[in-house]
Amino acid sequence: MIYGYASGQGLDAQKKRLQAAGARVFCEVASSGTTKQFDRALEYLFKGDTLLVPRVDCLARSTRALLDRLKKIDERLARGANFLFEFRSLDAGETWADSTTDDWRFTLSALEHVAKIERQLARARIIDGHEHAKARGVKIGRKPKLTSQQKREAIKRRDVGNETCREIAASYNVSASTISRLTI
Repeated sequence: MIYGYASGQGLDAQKKRLQAAGARVFCEVASSGTTKQFDRALEYLFKGDTLLVPRVDCLARSTRALLDRLKKIDERLARGANFLFEFRSLDAGETWADSTTDDWRFTLSALEHVAKIERQLARARIIDGHEHAKARGVKIGRKPKLTSQQKREAIKRRDVGNETCREIAASYNVSASTISRLTI
């Protein structure tokens, strides 16, 4: 049996290509972040079946998400003889996206490295952005719920012991745990 998976832009055109290839089509109508139909399509696949996609980019919008979905396919392939199905892209330029070729394992490995590099670059950009903002005097993080004057008053009231943290917190419109955590 041939199954097809389509998602993203141009859903009708993708469906037609997959149906022309003789596939029963699973369409992800919601945003590409969801995988409900993709997971459903994988459940149908058994020995001798084929999963087709019009183009690999319909599987995901980022390298990380693409790698996650390709790994799901590969894990399913690795389960044993009952799950030996094929995965292919209909796009002529994506010959690597064919689980029956030697390029398949290499591609998964290469995508894993690319995803790792992307994560490292994103983290470096975030750190650089925080440092640049701090140098300009921008405060990073959540705005304090209490001013320094309110903190001093709340600490004094708490230390006197005539009021509970809950009562003090209510007067400042904060939680009791905020008051209990205050330090000089």
